[in-house]
Amino acid sequence: MTDTTSEDGVTRREVGRLLALGGVAQLSAQFLGGNATAEEGRKMAITCIIRYQIDPFQREAFKTYAANWTTIIPRCGGHLIGYFLPYQGTNDIGWGLIQCESLTAYDAYQTKLKADPEARANFAMVQEKKVILREERNFVENV
Repeated sequence: MTDTTSEDGVTRREVGRLLALGGVAQLSAQFLGGNATAEEGRKMAITCIIRYQIDPFQREAFKTYAANWTTIIPRCGGHLIGYFLPYQGTNDIGWGLIQCESLTAYDAYQTKLKADPEARANFAMVQEKKVILREERNFVENV
């Protein structure tokens, strides 16, 4: 089994381990640590963890959906940590991690998303194809 490494030097296995252990703060620190100061890391106080149950036969459509967010989320005010699919194991779960300065900033980001034509088209694509079966959001604070 190979364990690929992202551009940020984090292996998929490590991402999975940190997510399984609830280590979002450590995961966030790894993504912020190399390119940001500690002060910049503290500015992003809230991380939204989105857990998706996806149709396992539409994995590629979910990858397209996730890739589309790489430009949309920053444009609308969120800091995208990344989207993740399991490397091994459960084949119908994916995660998205997005940071904002506060819940108020997250609400403003959501408002911009709803008005953004590309974001609306991305949502419509997965709804039409029934890629996402269930979605849940949890908000954690960076410590």
